[in-house]
Amino acid sequence: MRRQIIVALAAVAASATLVAQQSPPSRATATLGGKSVSVQYSAPSVRGRKIFGDGGLLSRDPTYPIWRAGANAATTLKNEGDLDVGGVNIPAGTHTLYVNVKDPEQWELVISKATGQWGLTYPGPSSDLGRVKMAMSKPPALVETLKYTITDKGGGAGELRLEWEHHAATVALHVK
Repeated sequence: MRRQIIVALAAVAASATLVAQQSPPSRATATLGGKSVSVQYSAPSVRGRKIFGDGGLLSRDPTYPIWRAGANAATTLKNEGDLDVGGVNIPAGTHTLYVNVKDPEQWELVISKATGQWGLTYPGPSSDLGRVKMAMSKPPALVETLKYTITDKGGGAGELRLEWEHHAATVALHVK
């Protein structure tokens, strides 16, 4: 009986560890010019790993240097109105976001018209609506868990910000 209890407790502890290591779902949402804009993603954590650059975790993904911009299923952008993302026109609807991280100091946001992919699948450049250079900065401290924010700047303008590890990348948004 005692052995059964120990085995059961070990199984519960192992399950708790697996759940703790999963990347939880998250969402960033804002209203720009009266229209909702949201990013839905799974938020992985650094957990002491090197993420970006040669030998980093992402360099082992089959789609490298294109990254799913999150974990698990591919990251989605939903916009109620037509949207200008850094100069690229994006029609209202649901789209998939990827980031080209080949140069860890100069990222490029990739907006795809393909949707529903698992994160380790990139349908290729023919599905891209466009690519946008992102403004890069370094956060004041390590960003342990991937985080997106959408900030309303007024007048239909906003900013999409992606932060993880020692990187922060932003791109301007404008609802048309």
